[in-house]
Amino acid sequence: MFDPTAFDNMKVVVEGALYDLDICGEIVITDRNDFMNMAKMARKFDVSFQLPHKKVTAKIEMTSNLVNLGAELLPALLSEKNAGCHLNLQFFTEHEDLNIDFEAVETILMNVWGATRKITQTIQYDPLKIEKNHTHVMTVEFDRLIGEDQMDDLVEMAEFIITTLKKLSEKIN
Repeated sequence: MFDPTAFDNMKVVVEGALYDLDICGEIVITDRNDFMNMAKMARKFDVSFQLPHKKVTAKIEMTSNLVNLGAELLPALLSEKNAGCHLNLQFFTEHEDLNIDFEAVETILMNVWGATRKITQTIQYDPLKIEKNHTHVMTVEFDRLIGEDQMDDLVEMAEFIITTLKKLSEKIN
């Protein structure tokens, strides 16, 4: 048995909040991944979910690397400000055409997540396929480490993600 790290504790809180929403029927969890890279001592956790009967998917991704782990376990040697993990959010939807008001999508994301977040939009598609299905990827980046001090914020973030999913579903689908 090992002593759980901040990453482990935050992962459990995020999972608990999302699975509670899944059990209540407010969301449907569609994917979950938990990776450990032993060569680099890095962790990555992500969970994807949707609103019931909607096509926009949200994905929460948490990552932690050796510097983050070392800062937590050896605070006397490393700066404690490096303890924690990185958090990114992504929203995905599939389209057959590109009649999307990208500026309106940007406005929705900015209104929910604020102007201090880095927001990007990309379109992905396979150029060799006859049918041109496009994946619209919207990313919200938090340009700072998230620590255990923000544990309550992680739970509250689920409601912001649900709000974003509702607004994007209204606009895009």
